[in-house]
Amino acid sequence: MKITMSYLPLLLFTLLLTGCHSVGKKKTEKKSEETATYTNPLPVAFGDPYILSASNGKYYMYGTGGVKNGFAAYSSDNLVDWQFEGKVYDGAQPGSWTLKNYWAPEVYEINGQYYMFFSADWRVNPNNELENFRIGVAVSESPTGPFLEVSDEPLFDPGYPIIDANMLQHGGKTYLYYSRCCYKHPVESEVADWARTKGLFDEIEESWVYGVEISDDFTTVVGEPLLLLQPPSVMDDPQTEWESRSVTSGEVNRRWTEGSFAFEHEGRIYMMYSANFFGGQNYAVGYAVGDDPLGPFIKAENNPVLEKNTAQGGDVTGTGHNMMFRSKDGEKMYTVYHGRTKESGDERVVFIDEMRIDGSGVLTVDGPSTSEKEL
Repeated sequence: MKITMSYLPLLLFTLLLTGCHSVGKKKTEKKSEETATYTNPLPVAFGDPYILSASNGKYYMYGTGGVKNGFAAYSSDNLVDWQFEGKVYDGAQPGSWTLKNYWAPEVYEINGQYYMFFSADWRVNPNNELENFRIGVAVSESPTGPFLEVSDEPLFDPGYPIIDANMLQHGGKTYLYYSRCCYKHPVESEVADWARTKGLFDEIEESWVYGVEISDDFTTVVGEPLLLLQPPSVMDDPQTEWESRSVTSGEVNRRWTEGSFAFEHEGRIYMMYSANFFGGQNYAVGYAVGDDPLGPFIKAENNPVLEKNTAQGGDVTGTGHNMMFRSKDGEKMYTVYHGRTKESGDERVVFIDEMRIDGSGVLTVDGPSTSEKEL
């Protein structure tokens, strides 16, 4: 067909318009391809999850479970697709101080080395205690191990079982946080009096969070541990209701303050912690804020910041033992934690949700979520 000069401007305009639409469509598709989305829970059956944002550009997840007598790891480039890296710490290594019950590993990258803090039952148990947990440290040149213990003894022995090690370096010093187990630790309080009056329990055992300075090589403690967090002792304390649900529901005669995770934000120290029975529906997360790594810490008015969502029609329960990490660009804060769903049953599975701290210092968590989300 012959194209006359009168039709040429119209044809050029049509071609230009079509081309613009095509380019716009390609850009939209490219943006969609680059946007990472995910849905909780992740396909990882860990309790007490911990994510290391490593200098090699990858994320590494560690936790309780996944292998026998030790710890496993997963790796990811994008927090969505996770690859199983196998066993990275073996409790059967020669000269180990450990025996069984390997819990809550946390891995820190320091000067090109990777240090794992963890809990386990100590072989030295002359009184045959049912709970004989202590804290140890292992080191590796790779985030995927093998991690080898730095000593044939625990980091220290406070004289009672301890779990949930967390480490913070601040002001040129290194601090260790841990939880004293509930085991053989009955505490008198108005909650204990209430439980006796109701005929639920004769005594209430409690776990408390302590902090202590440790040497830079992670082999010894410096000074005496200080008590930092514990369950409220009076009924009218605003924290008592949510921190005592395991007792008031008749579930168990224990109140927990455990799974602490400390981090610095705008010159203040935030300490997140979990309360209630880790194996029950009421496990939940709160936080406290202080100006010094060894306190005092003041619990937040908006606690709990993470709890079961069954009252809102969801099926997530047992949310707890969390930690905070930042995106690679430092723009976003995330929390990783374990929980349970109807589908997972008693098995703990991993969740990741965004968290924020506003200009007033108030911390919130966008979870627990089970719908598709963008990272």
